[in-house]
Amino acid sequence: MDFKIIYSLILTILPISELRGGLPLAIIYAIENNIPIIFIFSLVILLNILVIFFIFYFLDNIHKAFMKFKIYNKFYNKYIEKFQKKVDKFEKKYSNLGFLALVLFVAVPLPVTGAWSGCLVSWILELDRKKSILAISLGVFIAGIIILLGTLGFLHLFS
Repeated sequence: MDFKIIYSLILTILPISELRGGLPLAIIYAIENNIPIIFIFSLVILLNILVIFFIFYFLDNIHKAFMKFKIYNKFYNKYIEKFQKKVDKFEKKYSNLGFLALVLFVAVPLPVTGAWSGCLVSWILELDRKKSILAISLGVFIAGIIILLGTLGFLHLFS
């Protein structure tokens, strides 16, 4: 396996970059190596959806243990509480949209609106876990299609 595909898969599972960073590189790798784009697309989407389960596991279990560490506790209190306030404002405005709001939040292909943030929003608001996983997965899929089409369009434009 080439380092480019490994690098793109690592970007896919990291917060902030997620599939927004990993998918374009994976598509370029697929084109350069004559690999079906649908295979690479499916792999990146599946990997980003599998991350959802890790994130919820972390938030439900490991987070409690990490709260004992001063650095983590300070980070959590400083950044997550700010995030909580923003989420609370969002929830007040769009609480009647619920599921759809979470799908759209994750589907927007911008940094910090992917599966990681979707899971954090769901966890903070204590939303139904099964519905959240479905909403976040659907959002990941929609974002993936948008990024796939954008990447292919960009590559076509400059080829």
